[in-house]
Amino acid sequence: MQRLTVAGRLLITALVLAGIFFAFRYFGGNEALRKLSPKEQETAESQTLPSPDNQTTDGSSDEATSTASSSDKSGSSDNTATDQPKQAFSYTAPEPQNGQLKGVVELGASGFNSFIIRVDGQKRWKLEKAEFNNSLVLENMATDNDIRMGLKSYIGKMLDFGVGGRNIHFVVSSGAQKAEGTQKITRVLKSLNYVVNTVTAEQEGSLALRAVLPSEFYSNSFVTDIGSGNTKISWKEGSSTKALETYGAKYFQNGTSAETVATEVQAKAKQVPADHRKTCFIIGGVPFELAKAVRNGKERYTILDAPSDYTKMEDAKSKAGLTIYKAIADATGCNQFVFDWDANFTIGYLLTLN
Repeated sequence: MQRLTVAGRLLITALVLAGIFFAFRYFGGNEALRKLSPKEQETAESQTLPSPDNQTTDGSSDEATSTASSSDKSGSSDNTATDQPKQAFSYTAPEPQNGQLKGVVELGASGFNSFIIRVDGQKRWKLEKAEFNNSLVLENMATDNDIRMGLKSYIGKMLDFGVGGRNIHFVVSSGAQKAEGTQKITRVLKSLNYVVNTVTAEQEGSLALRAVLPSEFYSNSFVTDIGSGNTKISWKEGSSTKALETYGAKYFQNGTSAETVATEVQAKAKQVPADHRKTCFIIGGVPFELAKAVRNGKERYTILDAPSDYTKMEDAKSKAGLTIYKAIADATGCNQFVFDWDANFTIGYLLTLN
């Protein structure tokens, strides 16, 4: 009796399991298994596939994607520079032969810049040392003694480098002549028996061209110097130099609008002859920042990106300078702006000396 009970239980169990099996097949269990299989396979593959070539552990793939997106957007711009690949600038400046060391200090609207060059009788020159943005002018040193000590430090560095005392010169930029403190610094320099040379904006533009523009480019190129106090645009007209002045990169401090600046800068830049717009050699504080972002190693000449490509300029001066740069590019149609890391208008002044 007990054996029949156990057998019955086993039979019932078998029937129940059989019923579940046929029910599972009836309601699409196999289909569910087939749907589940690819998902599991896809998950397994995603865990074993190598990451894309442009992806790194620091998340730079996101940055690359963002950059590519920006490039795609800039491609629709009217500025043709963004549509063309940027090429290296192959020009090499000639080296001086048995040159002499000369030094110059620029009293600029944003501070002191100093340069030591080696120059020969043919006016071939090479930059040996440079210092930038020592802001003595705008800080307006408290006393004459403060200024004297600062200037002696400057002069001392040049003497230690090997520049003769008579070969050290001081030039006040056209923009700095308007800054408070310039007259005080000039007075102290004269008390140290140094001559202080002042230049007009037109002279500054002419000197910038002399330092920046290679003679091979006289007939087809022009020069732009975007300073804090003003911007100079210059080019060669036969044996003479034409130079124009317009707003500088600190125009916003006077409450001038970007639209007003762009309109005037374009009007000035349009005066550059059409056959002199192939290349623009550009210098100045803001172009320095633009070139720094795209410089290749220690090259002397850096081709700037198109104005529309600089989307991360944050401070007011850089944004203002970018407005000027864009206005010149738009007005001239020039798509090759070459920044010279070594040149400055005060070096042009040194090149005028015997």
